[in-house]
Amino acid sequence: MRTIVISGASSGIGRATAERFAAAGDHVVNLDVKAPDPGGEPAGTWTEVDVADWTAVQEAVAGAHRETGRLDVVIANAGISTRHGVLDMRESDVRRLVEVNLFGVLALWQQAARIMVEQGHGTLLATASVNGTRGYPHYADYNASKAGILALVRTFALELSPRVRAACVSPGAVLTPMQLAEYTDEMLKETNAQIPAGRHADPSEIASAFHYLASDEAAFLTGQELIIDGGETVGATTSAYGTAVRSGR
Repeated sequence: MRTIVISGASSGIGRATAERFAAAGDHVVNLDVKAPDPGGEPAGTWTEVDVADWTAVQEAVAGAHRETGRLDVVIANAGISTRHGVLDMRESDVRRLVEVNLFGVLALWQQAARIMVEQGHGTLLATASVNGTRGYPHYADYNASKAGILALVRTFALELSPRVRAACVSPGAVLTPMQLAEYTDEMLKETNAQIPAGRHADPSEIASAFHYLASDEAAFLTGQELIIDGGETVGATTSAYGTAVRSGR
């Protein structure tokens, strides 16, 4: 039985990913500031952690390792998003977003990597976004935070190979609570019309991508970004789209 630690696994992509690993028989630990959404399949144990608190992250990861004596896969998924123009951003909002979306990944990965290097194996994964490599208006801070994750993936892979692998999934539009909170029905329809697949992804589809990246079948894959976007970014320039950002969370 593998030990899987996932941040932000109480809802959305994180919850679906926790359910996917738990259903496969893995021991899953969810690090999140809120309790898991009710309903659904059992998705491991919840530890209340704010990923912006590096000390809390370190203690939670160490605790998960002590519990089972191993740490196989760590998925940095926790993230937040605020829709605003570049002239309207507030310092407090931007700082909080970067602390969670980017520094939270670094804190979780660093602590996990120390354990994984010592034990001689491990896989570090993260939820990035197509926003990290494309132009999407009204989400400047979110876009920058996701671009930063791509840089972390490459650097961790170079420094820690071959003992530890690092990779990320970059979703396009995913029908999650965060997406539904920011988009009207009309915006969702407009987004669907711009995706070759004609729809948003289900969180379970992103979870399946994480499950693959954590498997032996992906043992030769490191330092890479796996894009799951229904073909959204293969055509026209995304920054020209009428609707703002498809955050993918």
